[in-house]
Amino acid sequence: MGAPGGGGSEQAALLERLVAAGHLGRTGVAGLYARGEPFERVRLAFDALVTRVAAPEAPERLCFPPLIPRAMLERSGYLRSFPHLAGAVFCFEGDEREAARLDELAGAHADWSALTRMSDMALAPAACYPLYPAIAQRGPLPEGGVTLDTSDAYVFRREPSEDPARMQIFHMREIVRIGTAEEVLAWRSRWRERAAELLRSLGLELELALASDPFFGRAGRLLASQQREQELKWELLAPVAGRATAIASSNYHQDHLARTFSLATADGSAAHTGCMAFGEERVTLALLCAHGLELSRWPAAVRDALELDA
Repeated sequence: MGAPGGGGSEQAALLERLVAAGHLGRTGVAGLYARGEPFERVRLAFDALVTRVAAPEAPERLCFPPLIPRAMLERSGYLRSFPHLAGAVFCFEGDEREAARLDELAGAHADWSALTRMSDMALAPAACYPLYPAIAQRGPLPEGGVTLDTSDAYVFRREPSEDPARMQIFHMREIVRIGTAEEVLAWRSRWRERAAELLRSLGLELELALASDPFFGRAGRLLASQQREQELKWELLAPVAGRATAIASSNYHQDHLARTFSLATADGSAAHTGCMAFGEERVTLALLCAHGLELSRWPAAVRDALELDA
């Protein structure tokens, strides 16, 4: 999901209001916040609502930590398309002398990165990435494919900003479909409409727009153009501090990820994949902007839909 970077005056003012109201807490790093109780109440209530809406499909739930094997990130091609957003984990593996030097540098707030080494872990850039190799290990898909659900999934994007809608680490809730092209496309169409209906039922003003991912560099501009031409990505945008912000996205990966991770349909052909992704913090921010920072004053219909009084 995309939106302009940086952080304008309206976004900075919203951040100050959120901090003052106890929804967010500063950590000293742009885009990295503590979540207060009222903010988390709304986020978790929305997460539960998505669970209820998805329940008729009985998706299989798979939960992963916010770290993935670095080899998975490298294999996926993410570093070719989005090197500016990626994060890897570096750890100290030195001796006592190097440890003393590290402590000295850290105490002076100097650069101590040379004393660490890249580990075999990276920060997850999308909730669905670990799903594909996990499902591929089972062998060919069953007839009709599979529907999967990620919940409580943190993802990382290196985009420091004072805009509260552009966090560096946030929750992405994804419903994922793996099957034939026809199955995935039909499913994606249904979920795009379902997601719009769900978000509008919460009193949000929505705009559906063709979109592209923030690919890197000159070649990335061509990929973004192709993504739009093939209508591989749609976004649902809602106002956050006066700016249309993507709060959910409908994505079709064709057979790219399936070929990358050797996902085959029941007949042995390359599977196709698609997902419906909700940025839970962005949805929460959109709701706070639409209805105010005091949850007790929200419209009764919205509170009931989210079961905030339950």
